[in-house]
Amino acid sequence: MLTVFIRGVFLYVLVIFSVRLMGKRQLGELTPSELVITILISNIATLAMEDVSVPLLTGTVPILTLVSLDVAAGYLSLRSRRFRHLISGRPKIVISDGRIDQKTLRELRYTVDDLMSALRSQQIFDISEVQYAVVETTGAVSAYLKPENRPLTPSSAASPEEASDPPQVIISDGDYILSAGVRLNLNEKDVLKELKRKHLEIGEVFLCTVDAGGSFRIIKKENAKEER
Repeated sequence: MLTVFIRGVFLYVLVIFSVRLMGKRQLGELTPSELVITILISNIATLAMEDVSVPLLTGTVPILTLVSLDVAAGYLSLRSRRFRHLISGRPKIVISDGRIDQKTLRELRYTVDDLMSALRSQQIFDISEVQYAVVETTGAVSAYLKPENRPLTPSSAASPEEASDPPQVIISDGDYILSAGVRLNLNEKDVLKELKRKHLEIGEVFLCTVDAGGSFRIIKKENAKEER
């Protein structure tokens, strides 16, 4: 009995340590790869805890191996946008300019009921109120309401907004996002021209967003100095 207790305490501490190394996401925010590793770790820990005939090292090594793989994948994701998309997928726009993209819903195997359920969880019961919505890599839906359906603020009361999609990320950590440029009717030459005006190269940009009106917001790498 004492052996089981000691093994349980050790594995509990090991799993907590492993989860802390993997990051601070909540369960509903895990990417597919993180969810798989979490399930595998829990199964390995359960087996080593219940079966005292299994050497503790046999349970410890696979857990540490999986955590090491997750940490390495996280590092590579930071360094490579392509690898990040390969492992975690890409956010998908399902509503743009108030219109549902039925093709994208089918690609995601997302039913209308799934979409409506996700919107209701955000207190949105009328889909006509939604200007823009994205299915995130975690499966959660982020919705952006039309101006007339958003809470009233001093700025919106002073100057009512026109219905338009939110700013799009056009450069992420030095990488130009072609799909965002297509949605905004921008080409890479337009972006390079704007960067040249600010004496910047694409590789020097940490984040660049462009709104529907063509206004750029640029954040440089390292010093996080924002250019307007």
